Amino acid sequence: MPKGVLARIRQFIVENPAGQAEKPLPRAGRLAKLESESFRRRRPEAGLRDYTLSRRCLVRIVALETTETIGSVAALVDGKLLCDLKLDPDKRTAQSLAPGLKTLLDEIRWAAADIDLVAVTIGPGSFTGLRIGVTTAKTLAYCAKADILGVDTLEVVASAAPDGVDIVSVAVDAQRGQVVAGMFRRGADGWFAPTAPARLVQVADWLDEIPPGVAVSGPILRKLAGRLPSQVTALPPEYWFPTAAQVGRLAARDYAAGRRDDAWSLVPRYSRRSAAEEKWEDRHRAES
Repeated sequence: MPKGVLARIRQFIVENPAGQAEKPLPRAGRLAKLESESFRRRRPEAGLRDYTLSRRCLVRIVALETTETIGSVAALVDGKLLCDLKLDPDKRTAQSLAPGLKTLLDEIRWAAADIDLVAVTIGPGSFTGLRIGVTTAKTLAYCAKADILGVDTLEVVASAAPDGVDIVSVAVDAQRGQVVAGMFRRGADGWFAPTAPARLVQVADWLDEIPPGVAVSGPILRKLAGRLPSQVTALPPEYWFPTAAQVGRLAARDYAAGRRDDAWSLVPRYSRRSAAEEKWEDRHRAES
């Protein structure tokens, strides 16, 4: 992880802890002000006002998604979306993630200390994106004294499938003509669950194994558009990619069920060794 990435994370947490130049409000006061100023401008989900002003314990969640070329960040309260932002497409994730988090907290007027839970995709996905996202999430959770949860990328994509889709096969690009793919079925509670562990397979084998009538989704479809077999039905493109909003919703569900991850042991879930690691092993194997 480049030192500059951690430096930007520390700077955004330490130098601007309140997300605004003004003196931070108490926690209850900040939620009331958020309702009056931010929620009325931007209310993604109906009924949010009554939800946020309820008396039960609220969980404030910051979610990160960095497995794609253009990542995203989101803030939620108990799974209800407050704000989501795409990262700067003209910058690498290492450059755009910390500023994106600062912009997010400024928008909703949260201090870093207000965060109860940090959620992050842990793979499969881009090697670099996963390392940056998980390291940033762990650093933020540690500094904010928040809990942390890692969320499976394939499940994030599956969870976005529209109503009427009860089973979906999701795949992400693993390079070298391969994908990491998993099948998900919608349960009685409306959530998708994997039917078997995800596998690293050839693209052609993945497509051949999909039963008729099963929808497919995932970032790999960006490469396969127009080349799918006739028996394969793809979801519309707006459902193909993981988002921080969906990461936060899944994390809220799992957190309410009692799941917690350990910040010290949470690591990205890679589908294979990186090319650099494989070259290093090949070179040392040849020398031995």
